[in-house]
Amino acid sequence: MKACIHCTVSGRVQGVFFRASAQAEARRLGLTGWARNLPDGRVEVLACGERDALDRLREWLGDGPEHARVDAVEIDDRPFDESLSGFGIR
Repeated sequence: MKACIHCTVSGRVQGVFFRASAQAEARRLGLTGWARNLPDGRVEVLACGERDALDRLREWLGDGPEHARVDAVEIDDRPFDESLSGFGIR
């Protein structure tokens, strides 16, 4: 079953290649969506695809890339959005 998750990640997540690493992980998992920096220092991620792949991305977001420090991840489930293609950085 396909779905989407909307996530906001807080901590030291900007300036540590978080978006690019999230993009690489999402593409590896076959997910579509995007990642972008927010003005308040958090990173926002929208990812869509198979539930098991979304679960693996959720787990990855809790750690992030090597130089990140993730303090919290807020995740909301969303209906599947078939209009998305690929996984981009905004």
